Amino acid sequence: MLGLPRLLDMGQCNNAYGAIKVALGLAEALGCSVNDLPLTLVVSWFEQKAVAVLLTLLYLGVKGITIGPKPPAFITPNVFKILQEKYDLRLIGQRAEDDLRRVLAVRGSSTADTRSVSPKANIAG
Repeated sequence: MLGLPRLLDMGQCNNAYGAIKVALGLAEALGCSVNDLPLTLVVSWFEQKAVAVLLTLLYLGVKGITIGPKPPAFITPNVFKILQEKYDLRLIGQRAEDDLRRVLAVRGSSTADTRSVSPKANIAG
């Protein structure tokens, strides 16, 4: 998309504000919403800052966030179900290759080479 790399490591929790600003800038430049961008956010650790980042993203209406491998303990199964339905909140899978294919939108291709793709695709971690 416009010469941008397909995978951007946006850093740790402390960099979340910058990542949000980049996403908002791209959306504005392309005349769409953040949720219309081919963007995947992965929040992988659930220390206090990462939880704050997740809650901020949900407050902003960002959809399709990936967390995991399990929801944090404070999210009950019923709350997680609601977050899945309303925000398309997802869990990472059992295989990194499958997650990378999904994130990079390489669907249905058993020959996709994910070996050269960095597994660091975290907006907050």
